[in-house]
Amino acid sequence: MLEQLTYLHGQPAVTGVLKAAPSDFVVIEDLGFEPCGEGEHIFVRVRKTGENTAWVAGLLADAAGVNRNAVTWAGLKDRHAVTEQWFGIHLPGKAEPDLSVIESDSIQILEAKRHNRKLRTGYLKGNRFTLRLTGLSGSEGLEARLQAVAEQGVPNYYGEQRFGRGGNNLEAAKAMFGGKRIKDRNKRSLYLSAARSMLFNTAVTARIEQGLAHTLLAGDCLMLKGSHSIFSEPEVTPELAARLASGDVQLTAPLWGRGRLASQHEAAAFEEAALSELAEWREGLEKAGMDQERRPLLLRPEAMSWQLEGDTLTLAFFLPAGAFATSVVRELIDAREADHHGEAHAHSGE
Repeated sequence: MLEQLTYLHGQPAVTGVLKAAPSDFVVIEDLGFEPCGEGEHIFVRVRKTGENTAWVAGLLADAAGVNRNAVTWAGLKDRHAVTEQWFGIHLPGKAEPDLSVIESDSIQILEAKRHNRKLRTGYLKGNRFTLRLTGLSGSEGLEARLQAVAEQGVPNYYGEQRFGRGGNNLEAAKAMFGGKRIKDRNKRSLYLSAARSMLFNTAVTARIEQGLAHTLLAGDCLMLKGSHSIFSEPEVTPELAARLASGDVQLTAPLWGRGRLASQHEAAAFEEAALSELAEWREGLEKAGMDQERRPLLLRPEAMSWQLEGDTLTLAFFLPAGAFATSVVRELIDAREADHHGEAHAHSGE
């Protein structure tokens, strides 16, 4: 899927390996708040190595003596990684369970604290990543590319993981839009997300291909930094251009759904044209009840730092919730993921 998408900084020449070992991909989740200490829910921070998020959730449910659907998480995390993430267990009126029974060499309970609200998907500020890219074929041009990514960002593409192995989530979405009934709500949600993400990636790559990644079009829908509120201005003004250059506002692309595009005039026409050949996908999302939303066009890694030693690049950065670390890596090196018995996994960017 991603091979067909345009690079912001040109296709990288350096090759390497991502996730040769779980310790090469470290993710630390940041909720953006502290559990308050009281309420019906227990928030549990877990460090896991080489373990699947849903599997750990099941272990927590068994340990707490609750149904599996009483355990939630803010975001899926890659199995082939070392991750620190939060789980929520709904335990109204029950004593604190002994969760230490699930601990092992690959699972550690870091803390557990009560909270008065359910932990929902996306209920987090973001993730701190520390990645090791090994077996680099060289380093020519890599330092300049790292600087460019730190300053200008990367396309905010949804990663391969969103689309399933071999794009099978998109195939399932297409069948669903063609009339196939999907009873499982989680699967239905997964397929809708894949379809929506594919349309977003298509709109973003069209914009970058035209050299418009940093250029305002009349009627562009802009997102305010911090508040994430959106607005559209019918005309391009020097003030608006200055705000874009300073990072006060960001360009956005559509997450397709019902209703009018939030962009207008030239920008809306551009987005309509970019997605003109995907009418059945657009209609499918509208009929499924999805509403128009927006997502930033570019992704700028925060607090980015790196160290290059021999054939190994160690890279650290923070990404907001919903962003994909693989989209950052993609602009830096042509990375091959180490083969882990051909398994497909959810990504830690969610």
